[in-house]
Amino acid sequence: MRGVVRGLFWIFAITTATFAFAQPQYGAAMQGGGALDQRGAAEQIFALANEARLQAGAGELEWDPALAQAALQHCRRMAQEGPIAHRYGGEPDVSGRAAQAGAHFSVIEENVAVGPSADAIHEEWMHSPGHRSNLLSRDVDHVGIAVVAARGVLYAVADYSRAVQSLSQSQVEARVAELIRPSGVGILRDSTLARQACTTDGGIPRGSSGQTPRFVMRWQDADLSHLPQALSEHLASGRYREAAVGSCPAQVAEGSFTAYRVAVLLY
Repeated sequence: MRGVVRGLFWIFAITTATFAFAQPQYGAAMQGGGALDQRGAAEQIFALANEARLQAGAGELEWDPALAQAALQHCRRMAQEGPIAHRYGGEPDVSGRAAQAGAHFSVIEENVAVGPSADAIHEEWMHSPGHRSNLLSRDVDHVGIAVVAARGVLYAVADYSRAVQSLSQSQVEARVAELIRPSGVGILRDSTLARQACTTDGGIPRGSSGQTPRFVMRWQDADLSHLPQALSEHLASGRYREAAVGSCPAQVAEGSFTAYRVAVLLY
């Protein structure tokens, strides 16, 4: 399962596969006492995934405790239900589960499986085009994995994401202001009017003093590492001396994906 949000657009696609093994052969998933080692299996799947990503040049994944908690909740439900699925009745989808667990992300993908051991599950994912694509995706950088032992086999869930830093309104504004400063345009301390403009879809706001911005840019995105091209071009024109930056909650219905909405007023 995969979800992506960038800017004002998001896409969603599903890839599902079920793996059944008639005669489980417990390998690395067995503990000395005979019980299936759930934590060890999750750690092994994590290690195998990063080995595969390094070989593919995709870069290592970082462990995300919130994603791991979301994966565990769903994995327990899979073990209870028996047949595996990405979603059961009354359950949020993967983006909802991850958000409820405290994860912040712009991309979310999920692999599920049932198998006799951690290495067998990893191999099945690597030999399934959809699951391999999720596991080796360059669009993700974090993962949370959960394994539950039931019925003599292992149920596994891996939730992959591109993590988004959780920022407050003032932190968003400060980050955008830092991107503007190299242009030589000064940043106004009062963000009130820019915050008001952020909450609207259009129009030119007018301050109480009657001062009207000459250009207004509104956008929302999960990535605050760069400015929109149109705004960069205006800043480079030399026609503006000051800017006000305001942030507000994202307005587009993007489910549980993290995005930031910003307005910049140029004077």
